[in-house]
Amino acid sequence: MKYHLTSFGCQMNDHDSERMRGVLEGLGYEASADRDGADLIMFNTCTIRGSADDRFMGNLGDARRIKRERPDAVVAVGGCWAQSQKDAIFTDYPFVDIAFGPGEVARLGELIARERIEAVGAFSLDGAFSGQLPAKRERSFQAWVQISVGCNCVCSYCIVPRVRGRERSRPLAEIVGEVEALAADGVVEVTLLGQNVNSYGRDLPAAERATFAEVLRAVGAVDGIRRVRYTSPHPKDMRGDVIAAMAETPEVCAHVHLPAQSGSTRVLKAMRRTYSRERYLELVQRIRDGIPDVSLTTDLIVGFPGETDADFADTLSLVDEVRYDGAYTFLYSPRPGTEAGESMDDDVPAEVKRERIQELIADVQDHARERARRFVGSTRDVLVEGPSRTDPQRLRGRLEQNIAVNFTGDATPGATVPVEITDATSTTLAGRMAAHVTA
Repeated sequence: MKYHLTSFGCQMNDHDSERMRGVLEGLGYEASADRDGADLIMFNTCTIRGSADDRFMGNLGDARRIKRERPDAVVAVGGCWAQSQKDAIFTDYPFVDIAFGPGEVARLGELIARERIEAVGAFSLDGAFSGQLPAKRERSFQAWVQISVGCNCVCSYCIVPRVRGRERSRPLAEIVGEVEALAADGVVEVTLLGQNVNSYGRDLPAAERATFAEVLRAVGAVDGIRRVRYTSPHPKDMRGDVIAAMAETPEVCAHVHLPAQSGSTRVLKAMRRTYSRERYLELVQRIRDGIPDVSLTTDLIVGFPGETDADFADTLSLVDEVRYDGAYTFLYSPRPGTEAGESMDDDVPAEVKRERIQELIADVQDHARERARRFVGSTRDVLVEGPSRTDPQRLRGRLEQNIAVNFTGDATPGATVPVEITDATSTTLAGRMAAHVTA
């Protein structure tokens, strides 16, 4: 039996997809390079933005065609979109055989067994974290590690709490145990995952309670782990102990993805982000004071309901003041089931949104290019990820600041090598490998 899995969305979805592959291959399935050759056609979906829905719908149409041609093929839809559409999915899309939300990845074997009686060995770990399931990793030396699921925030534009549920944290001992096993399997870089990763631990029983700062220190201390990353934090939970843990734990990378969403305090209040522009800027300064070589990236939404020219100007000036190393920029799209989607008019014209986002992207890129040039002329450690995407004669890797580097040299993926940085753009660095490779 063969499967084909298409994944959309965030790093948590990438993590869940690795666990889905692990479960499927544990059941005896083999990966298929294309859908037409697959007995099981799977999608792991995102519904955070309208564009994600649109991309998924195009792919789902292809599955409908295959189902018409091969009625025995099984079509399975998982993830956030599936969770949000559970009441109607089998009615609106009758060719879908299996639907499961992000909290049901552990039931995947059981769900497939209902459709495929020959799926011997199917199992269910209902209620388990997907992080407790076997994984088929994309790269042998890098791994996602889920430390929490769900979110207790009430951001007015966000559907995550509805589709991922309330926040639940894994015990610290379990997290460290997983990282130790990964290190023994050759993993050198782990990325800690949570919808609101730095609020970790508050829901744990008193006897097991730990802070996110303690997680960073404990994971960084695991023998064999050279790099620790995490995503995504909320500014309201980025506290002094986390900054100190980053500064004092060499394995924790000097990169913080700090979603701002807007530079306007008025818009932030409407978004229910619980901080003002001023508090955000104070936090940025504390981070840079504690971790001088840190890179800062962010998320920014353009065209939130009621956003005026003055509000957008505040976002541009925030970018100018912070000088981000990069940013994910998004056009606002109303999501069903959210406060903004159901009670606020999407009143910023589409052409205005497009004009604003183009101006914002240009501003972000100008600062990112300027920031990247600080590395030119220096030699930096780069974790090799594989061949360059644009030139297979060169290698590609990342600085601890999470900036991609394309460089000449000869090294094995997973090795950490010194690279002399010779050039910079707004998104990547270029260089040549120096001596003294660390395997």
